[in-house]
Amino acid sequence: MTAGTIATTGAAQQRTPLWSRTWVRVAGGLVVPVLVVAVWQFVTATGAVPPYRLPGPWSVVEAGIELVERGELWLHIAISVQRVFIGFLFGSAIALAFAAVVGLSRVGSVLLAPMLVALRAVPSLAWVPLLILWFQVGEQSKIILIAIGAFFPVYTTVADALRHVDPQLVEAGRTFGLRGWSLFRTVQLPAVVPSVVSGLRLALAQAWLFLVAAELLGASMGLGWMLSDSQTSGRVDRILLSIVLLALLGTITNAILVLFEKAVLRRWM
Repeated sequence: MTAGTIATTGAAQQRTPLWSRTWVRVAGGLVVPVLVVAVWQFVTATGAVPPYRLPGPWSVVEAGIELVERGELWLHIAISVQRVFIGFLFGSAIALAFAAVVGLSRVGSVLLAPMLVALRAVPSLAWVPLLILWFQVGEQSKIILIAIGAFFPVYTTVADALRHVDPQLVEAGRTFGLRGWSLFRTVQLPAVVPSVVSGLRLALAQAWLFLVAAELLGASMGLGWMLSDSQTSGRVDRILLSIVLLALLGTITNAILVLFEKAVLRRWM
């Protein structure tokens, strides 16, 4: 490595703020979880909180090992991930279609926007009796409920972004003869790509929330079912295990979307 290369690398590192460096962000993100586990271990080891209310961290790990040895844990995880993935895909795809209609068409906005605003205000559990009545307690009702949860973040974010695309950009595209699909693909879509990705990240987080609501009612497998079953049997360690796993899976899937976001923004921006 030449002296010029070393100097250039050093200058680049100096220009990068400390809190923007990858290793600092990773290490900083672990500080609070480590402190939480340390406090958790302290209050359980000293007897400040009785074990039947809050088992120690190692008890939660042992509960996970027990389920792994019985071949159940990975099945619960796989079923929940599958439900979230399918519901997220369907909900997001339908939301993008509605967002395009509402965001690009005044007629669509007048006809559809008020109804969708009203439906957005409906709590997630309010859909459960209707879905069970229509689709029983099978997979369809669970996936539809998750899709409903994923729908509104994408629809709201993207429709709003399309309505607020810079009119000067649109007018400039029209002066070059762009109309319809060509105008959307060349001008409007690149302008809303960041909003689309942000909406997808919000939708994924919402899909995990709706998963628990879906699996708490009428499920026989999955992390949400494990929460309900553990409450019935008084297994607080498994309740905490389910919560930790849901947090980890949500973090991992969000990280995957972050990588997708960087790739898409490099392509479009």
